[in-house]
Amino acid sequence: MCAERIRESIIAGSWYPDNPDTLRNEIAGYLERARPHPGMENLIGLVAPHAGYMYSGEVAAHAYRQLEGARFDRVLIVAPSHRTRFPSSTIYHLGGFRTPLGVVPLDVDLVQAFLEHPQVRGYYPQAEDQEHSLEIQLPFLQVVLGEFKLVPIIMGNQAYEHCTELAELIEKLCRNKNMLLIASSDLSHYHSYREAKQLDGIVTARVAAFDCRGLFRDLNDGACEACGAGPMVAVMLAAGKLGAKVSRVLHYANSGDVTGERSGVVGYMAAAFYRE
Repeated sequence: MCAERIRESIIAGSWYPDNPDTLRNEIAGYLERARPHPGMENLIGLVAPHAGYMYSGEVAAHAYRQLEGARFDRVLIVAPSHRTRFPSSTIYHLGGFRTPLGVVPLDVDLVQAFLEHPQVRGYYPQAEDQEHSLEIQLPFLQVVLGEFKLVPIIMGNQAYEHCTELAELIEKLCRNKNMLLIASSDLSHYHSYREAKQLDGIVTARVAAFDCRGLFRDLNDGACEACGAGPMVAVMLAAGKLGAKVSRVLHYANSGDVTGERSGVVGYMAAAFYRE
């Protein structure tokens, strides 16, 4: 049997602190300022942003605060590939993910089960080596959940057909498992503050209405933007198949709310999908 190959952090010390105590305290501060919502004991899925914590940590905390007191054995994260495209999705299967807070182990059996289906066609190192969108979620999860096993999926193909195929596979393999789904996505990029609010308002309205097809149509037509469009749609579809009936936008902000620079901002949303 080959030795496990731990995936080392590529963003600790830049996108978030590399000192464990500093990192844990920063996340605790974000969580303390976020508000819990009712109904989250029936939580199935979340949307969380993936920018550096100084920009999107406050918004991400509104998603992760809903996990307070929860227990999930497994977390499946669907994240976008920013640097390369490939015809399906990929999954890192060689070992756990290290952050300053420790190593998050893989759910080896479930990862292998995904690899046996064409929706997840093996491992593309070039998609994962420098990708931040999945790793950025892990320290928040380590703080709020403690121990859990990870299924790390990166989408190279964000077409609606692949979103539906991936959602069907998630339902097939994850039903009756104590699992949380997470979609990693930011929203509009580098528009003025006013334009960003307009564009992102289309996304938040579609998400609040649990309108997966309408969301994809608007994103595909350029009426709004999200670099994790595919992950959002796939997780929304999968959450619905697993019993989620309610979609709630928990918080929205953009980088201009943090920096005060409003000429070119990036939008962030936290959302939850849960059973009634």
